[in-house]
Amino acid sequence: MENNKFNGSHAVIESLIAEGVDTVFGYPGGTIMPVYDALYDYMDKIKHYLVRHEQGATHAAEGYARASGKIGVCIVTSGPGATNTITGIADAMMDSTPLVVISGQVGSSFLGTDAFQETHFTCITQPITKWNILVKNASGIPDAIAKGFYIAKSGRPGPVVIDITKSAQMEPLNEFKYTKVEYLRSYKPYPTLNIDQIDSSVKLLNSCERPMVIIGQGIQISGAEEELKEFLDKTNFPVTSSLLGLSSIPTNHKNFVGMAGMHGYYAPNINMNKSDLILAIGVRFDDRLTSNAELFATNPKIIHIDIDASEIGKIIDIDIEVIGDAKQCLNEINKRIDNWASDEWIDKFKKYREIEQEKVINNDLNPIDNQLKMPEIIHKVTMAYNSEAIVITDVGQQQMFAARYANMSNSRSFISSGGLGTMGFGLPASIGAKVAMKNRDVVLFVGDGGIQMNIQELATIMQYEIDVKIVILNNSFLGMVRQWQELFFDSRYSFTEMTNPDFSFIAKAHNISYSKVENRDKLDEEIEKMKQHKGAYILEAIVMKEYNVFPIVPAGASLEQVRLK
Repeated sequence: MENNKFNGSHAVIESLIAEGVDTVFGYPGGTIMPVYDALYDYMDKIKHYLVRHEQGATHAAEGYARASGKIGVCIVTSGPGATNTITGIADAMMDSTPLVVISGQVGSSFLGTDAFQETHFTCITQPITKWNILVKNASGIPDAIAKGFYIAKSGRPGPVVIDITKSAQMEPLNEFKYTKVEYLRSYKPYPTLNIDQIDSSVKLLNSCERPMVIIGQGIQISGAEEELKEFLDKTNFPVTSSLLGLSSIPTNHKNFVGMAGMHGYYAPNINMNKSDLILAIGVRFDDRLTSNAELFATNPKIIHIDIDASEIGKIIDIDIEVIGDAKQCLNEINKRIDNWASDEWIDKFKKYREIEQEKVINNDLNPIDNQLKMPEIIHKVTMAYNSEAIVITDVGQQQMFAARYANMSNSRSFISSGGLGTMGFGLPASIGAKVAMKNRDVVLFVGDGGIQMNIQELATIMQYEIDVKIVILNNSFLGMVRQWQELFFDSRYSFTEMTNPDFSFIAKAHNISYSKVENRDKLDEEIEKMKQHKGAYILEAIVMKEYNVFPIVPAGASLEQVRLK
């Protein structure tokens, strides 16, 4: 690029390349047009995916980040373009997803004048970002991007917004120098491990008789999967998971007793308070895991390992805090641990699993009536992919059924909106996941409600021929809301029944192969047809209209008050 043509916009692209970015999701517009003009010169280095809505860009970038472990990047314009990203930014903040949003802003001379498509975007996003900045000069662009990438990925990851005025994008830049940030004076993302905390933890771990391990997404973020397996091999401790901790360990691992919490498995919920020690790793004890925090795990002592000190003691009183990276902490614990969980304690989990098998699982997976059910479809699909597929879910009943019955062998194989619970997350997230992991199968489980939240992204799949398998579990209801209305609002189904479009025509309009299954005798055949198809595919399954996710812990109850029916 000739120096007299090099400007702030080129600095944006060169900075992304310097950070190793080769994929971005976005939507052009007036105030970001200079960056898009510069991007035209770099199409051999950066692949841009034109989404159909800026919310889709953020969720696609989230899916990309969650599947790959890299930073997801999206580029949008000011005003409505920027504000359309709010849901995705908040979602990334809640779920600790590294995301960099580069937004255009009106020219510096127009700031504060209510100019066309002006919003105070840094002010709007301040509560839902790890860091944000408004850049008004071209010279400030490289440093802002370098700082933003470091903050987004380091420590506990999260979203960053870099808002750049149009005048800064167009301002000539005679010299471009990019230096990656590896240290910020006021920001310490990696705390120094306190070995005394480790030793105190090991003392408890070596003396306990009824231990439990709770893992969260911190295992995957840290890359501590092998250290976790080593710990379990040494101790035989039973391990349960939060929603986002799923796939940190294979679902068929002998020590994995299933997800805990509101729709978790019976055994970990019942045994939580029967244990004498809980080791929590990279989990934030949110209300969907603990239910009533005052009644959660009142008997056992609790060791909490987390890189974010603000999470320790925020919701649950703990006995020993270990502030640090999960991988590093587990490595130190593995050097010192020598306890082994007794068969008597392990048998208690088997006993409750047998109860749940009889009262819930058999009915979910081996129904005797003729109507298809969400759980059997999810289980069969993931088994058809030999537990190797990346499972994406939207939010609702299919999310909870997938959390219970999707089989996964590899880490980063369960991607869902946890903290924010964003309907519409699944479809664009599946795009990002497949773009990131082209050699892996990606299967999306989505309800008839959730698919329509960001259904426009089917056009993105069409344009770029993205090989995503989409399973629409159609019950003509907003299923999870309907379930709560049935159980807790006297079956008063207030505005939850849906009249849906013909999804076959929607698939045809987007040149996506489609089939529908309504009968169990055709289910295996249709799943195999979807699996063998090269390219995007929609399998619509007509499932029972009124079927509930059990177990369930009612709001305000303790985990021990879990209902099996």
